[in-house]
Amino acid sequence: MNVDLTPSTDVGTLDDEPPAPAASLFLPLVRGLADTYALFGQTLYYTIRGRSEPGSVFRQMYEIGNRSLVFLCIVLGFVGMILTYQAGLQTLRVVPDLSRLGATFIELLVKDLGPSICALMLATRVGAGIAAEIGSMVVTEQVDALRMCAADPVDYLVKPRFIASLVMTLILVVCASSVAVGTGMLTAQAYFDITPRTFFNLDRVGIPDISVGFAKCLAYGAAIPVISSQAGLSTFGGSQGVGAATTRAVVNSSLAVVMMNFFISGAGYLIFGE
Repeated sequence: MNVDLTPSTDVGTLDDEPPAPAASLFLPLVRGLADTYALFGQTLYYTIRGRSEPGSVFRQMYEIGNRSLVFLCIVLGFVGMILTYQAGLQTLRVVPDLSRLGATFIELLVKDLGPSICALMLATRVGAGIAAEIGSMVVTEQVDALRMCAADPVDYLVKPRFIASLVMTLILVVCASSVAVGTGMLTAQAYFDITPRTFFNLDRVGIPDISVGFAKCLAYGAAIPVISSQAGLSTFGGSQGVGAATTRAVVNSSLAVVMMNFFISGAGYLIFGE
């Protein structure tokens, strides 16, 4: 009697795993959003009712503000030159008049480009620094030591960075946007023979533009430290986990800036009109 010892091809191997359901893919995202929202609520609570330590806030203001000022001014300076030059070239293809170039550029800078570009740069520098610092404290059990001393890490670590980011984001946006206006003015004079008096035209900048730009500064200044702190507090796995938390903080903060830019701009359009 002959016996066929060839293994059947319709038998699955032990390495085969069923595909993950769609719900399990969105579960970490929902959990992360819930944790970030809870951390934001705790931060607001300790901002109002927590301990008062101005030294920690001023130290974080220096880390976030002074150490980022030159970086942001250089970035916005080049952005001002590039946008002015490209906008002037494109305008000349349609109409020969560039008298409104400066007014349009300043309006766009105040309500959108200035806050958004500065926030994206802050997400890469400040967000990564916050996540790496807090993540290192987590893996070295310094955060656990705070909890054992009956000290809430949100009050000691997150709140000072939150307050400092709120204040310094607005100041940094104003300073960097001023540099962008200056470099755009020099570019317009050098390439298109537009006088500084003609370029520096604030006729198109009104209360709605300033309100939308101010709202974006506050939203970005609040989102970046909270999201980055959440990434740092959820760190695990040693030094490799700190690197993953830093990457997660930069990606999530940048994504939050882009999404909030869309929603705040849409809300501004609905409230103030065109």
